[in-house]
Amino acid sequence: MGAGSVLLMETSDSTPSQSAFASADRGSPPRTLLRARTPADIAAFVPLALGFLPEHSVVMVSTGAPGGMQARVDLPHDPDDVDDVVEALLRPARRHGVREVVIVIYDDDTTVADEAAWAIHEEFGEAGVEVREVLRVHDDHWYAVLPGAPLAAYRGVPFELAEHPFTAQAVFDGRVTHASREALRASIALDAVLAREVEDEICSAATLPAGALGALVRRHLATGTRFTRAELATVALTVTAGALRDEAWAWLGRADARGAVELWSDAVRRLPTSHVAAPAAVLAFAAWLAGDGALAWCAVDRCHDVDPDHSLAGLVAQLLESATSPDDWEVLRPRLGGTADPAA
Repeated sequence: MGAGSVLLMETSDSTPSQSAFASADRGSPPRTLLRARTPADIAAFVPLALGFLPEHSVVMVSTGAPGGMQARVDLPHDPDDVDDVVEALLRPARRHGVREVVIVIYDDDTTVADEAAWAIHEEFGEAGVEVREVLRVHDDHWYAVLPGAPLAAYRGVPFELAEHPFTAQAVFDGRVTHASREALRASIALDAVLAREVEDEICSAATLPAGALGALVRRHLATGTRFTRAELATVALTVTAGALRDEAWAWLGRADARGAVELWSDAVRRLPTSHVAAPAAVLAFAAWLAGDGALAWCAVDRCHDVDPDHSLAGLVAQLLESATSPDDWEVLRPRLGGTADPAA
C-alpha cells in the first residue's frame, strides 16, 4: 500500500470459506466500516471477517464499495494447481461485480504462495479487477509480495493481532473469532455425554404433529431458550421428513437467524450421530442466513458425514458455492416453492 493509501473494508456480506464459497455479513453483530491504512490492518481484518484465523489459505477481500465480500480457498501444495485457486476466487468476484481486492496468503511456503500471488495478480488484472495489495502472513508476521515495498517488508514485519484496534473493535461488536477453522468446527462437535442422554429419550419419543415443530422453534427463539432433552428427542425424529423439516427453517428471516444458529448449534452438539444430519442441515441454513459462511460449511460437513445426499444441506452448499448473499433470501424463497425445499 502506498503512502497515505486507505482501503475501506466492511465486516459484512460475503465470507466464502473452505474450498468453495459462503455468503455472509456475520449475523447480528453490527456492520462496521474499517479503514485499513497499513498491511498490518489488512492482516488484522481477515480473521475477524472470516470468524477464524486461516491456515494454508488464500483470502480475497473486496475493498472500496459498500457491502464487502470476503472469500477463502485452500492453498494447494502443488504450484501447478494454482490456476484452480485463481478461478475459484475470480468466479464470485465477477459474479458480484467486484472492482478491487486485496489478497492475503497464509502459508510458510514462499514458492507456492508467490506462484498463487502472481497468478491472481495477473488473471484478476486481465479480468478488470484491480489487486490493490498482496500479502503473505505467517507466524505473526506479514510479508510484502508485490514490488515497491521497503526491503524490510519482504523479510517480514511482526504484528500483534490481539492488540490491534480492529480486534478490539470486534470484541466491542460482539464478534467471536476462533483460533482456527478446526476450533470453529469443534464448536458444533458431538458432546458424547449429552448425546447419550438424548439417545435414551429418542427410544421412547414420537414425531411431532404438523405445525408443532414450527411453534416450538418460534417459542424458543422468542425466549432465547434451548430445547429440553425430551423436546430435542422429538425434534430429532420430526426433522427427518421434508414437509415437517420445513417448519424449522423455511420461514426464518434475517432477524431470526442468529437466534436460530444458537438454538440449532446446541441441538447438534447434543444429538447422537445417528440423528444429527437433518438438524445439522437446518443449522447450516441458519448460519448462512446469519452471514456466517464458515460455520455454515462446518454444519454442511456434519450433515454430509452422515447423509451425503441430504437435500437441505445440498441447497445450502449451492448457496455457499455461488456466494449468494443472505440479503437475497426473501427473493429466493418464493422461487423455491411453497416448502422452500426442492426435494420435499
